[in-house]
Amino acid sequence: MKDFTVLIGGKAGDGIDRAGLIIAHILSSTGYRIFIHRDYPSLIRGGHTFSVIRASERSIFAHREQIDILIALNNETLNLHRKKLKENCFYIYDSGQTKLDGDACGTGIPIAGILKEENAPELMKNSCLIGAFGKAAGVDWDIIEKVFKISIPKQVELNLKVAKRGYEFSEKLLDIEKIGQAHLPVLTGNEAIGLGLIAGGLNAYIGYPMTPSSGLLHFLAEIAPEFNLQVIHAENEIAVIMMALGFAYAGKRAAVGTSGGGFCLMNEGLSLSGMAELPALIILGQRTGPSTGLPTYTGQTELFYAIHSGHGEFSRLVVAPGDQHQAYFWSATALNLAWKYQIPAIILSDKTLAEGISSFDIEKAGKVDVSAPLLWDKNDLYKRYQNSENGVSPLCFPPQNNAVIKVNSYEHDEFGITTEDFEITRTMQEKRIRKKEFLLSEIEENYQCVNVFGNKDSETAVLCWGSNMPVCVEAAEKFGLKVIQPVVLHPFPLKQFSDAMSGVKKSIDVECNATAQMAELIKKYGFSVEEKILKYDGRPFSVDELESKLERILR
Repeated sequence: MKDFTVLIGGKAGDGIDRAGLIIAHILSSTGYRIFIHRDYPSLIRGGHTFSVIRASERSIFAHREQIDILIALNNETLNLHRKKLKENCFYIYDSGQTKLDGDACGTGIPIAGILKEENAPELMKNSCLIGAFGKAAGVDWDIIEKVFKISIPKQVELNLKVAKRGYEFSEKLLDIEKIGQAHLPVLTGNEAIGLGLIAGGLNAYIGYPMTPSSGLLHFLAEIAPEFNLQVIHAENEIAVIMMALGFAYAGKRAAVGTSGGGFCLMNEGLSLSGMAELPALIILGQRTGPSTGLPTYTGQTELFYAIHSGHGEFSRLVVAPGDQHQAYFWSATALNLAWKYQIPAIILSDKTLAEGISSFDIEKAGKVDVSAPLLWDKNDLYKRYQNSENGVSPLCFPPQNNAVIKVNSYEHDEFGITTEDFEITRTMQEKRIRKKEFLLSEIEENYQCVNVFGNKDSETAVLCWGSNMPVCVEAAEKFGLKVIQPVVLHPFPLKQFSDAMSGVKKSIDVECNATAQMAELIKKYGFSVEEKILKYDGRPFSVDELESKLERILR
């Protein structure tokens, strides 16, 4: 068995996320590629939470609905998920909390007794079940021991004793094959974004915690000393965007992270970025809305909002990476382009990408370079908003001899002096908007803005964006379909998209929203969609689910 799924579940506060991650590290250590889907309510304690850990011999970024191994900390987990179990599957469960039918196959572990004998706290019941899982799956103890020592920061020896008891109590029920592949690290999408930003020359990150972008703030704060980063937890999202623009004025590359509600508060600052031509990168982690909606679940509802956010007209870049590799590359690239064109750039993430966990191969992510912005040559009087062919003005940063460096939220002339003159206003508006034309030309010529996967000769194409890319690619394989994924969504790479759509007679749009936003976007450019598969319950598509929906359409 070289592709299988483990589900571990319990109540919020049981440490399910950490347990799932440890299981992933164990399987990754045997050469498997990993993807983890996390599902949890917006509660600190109570409510059902679970992690789906999928392992495969090939690179994966999507989960499957059917499971091979169910690890249940309580009866609720068993009752909610047993219908997903395949034949010949098995359970690992706390025999003191969970009762199985007589015909069920599995191993019950007397966790309470083991914890009492080892004088261990209740939270270590996960360690006991992980040990039991290792034995049941045929994983050598030394692999489990190594992972525990790396993954658990406190009381490692006691956790290992409890895990070893679970390992010894269990029995081998499945022999997971070892895969002859190099061990890869596993990263969340937020971590891949953070590393990409650092590769793009990040100097500062400012955030206010808001799911699903909070993890990026925590990650960068943890590694800040290693990369000489300034990481700031501001008092609100208005302060966040204004601090980022202050950093830009001082010549420091800054990024911010938020979700829909926080992005609303940033909109005036976003417009200031457009008018003052101060570069900023914003990570917008989408979730189910409107308003608070489902704060810990996913969605793809802010495509048009990102493209049209802010008041007034100005150039911006909007990209939506689909997996960790794209997240790394496009975070670095978007930061560079924001600084080259002195515009705001928006990374559209979502809970599926931001908090999904998968194996990461930096070689597949692509090489990124930090490019310097256009700087003042000091030959003439400094004009902060010097008019130019591509709309980009030379930069300099305070303190600078013989230069007055003005930025202005009012309309202004080339020196940054406030004006209401109609000719200057028209000239400066055209200057700012002209950047879009040159940005589009550069990205179409130098970057893969639209990806094509699967059977490139198929006359039927699945259209997707963002985190739906991996599940669409895998589901489309079953039917020999082409998959088209625009990564850059504004300015829209029409030439690359037209080339990708060449020969397509039928298109199927797959999105996690109720209004088919990408289908509406491409309609503007003359492309129609014959079929739509939309999901808007806060949960991502599983491979099984999407395969079933595609099959009904293709019949």
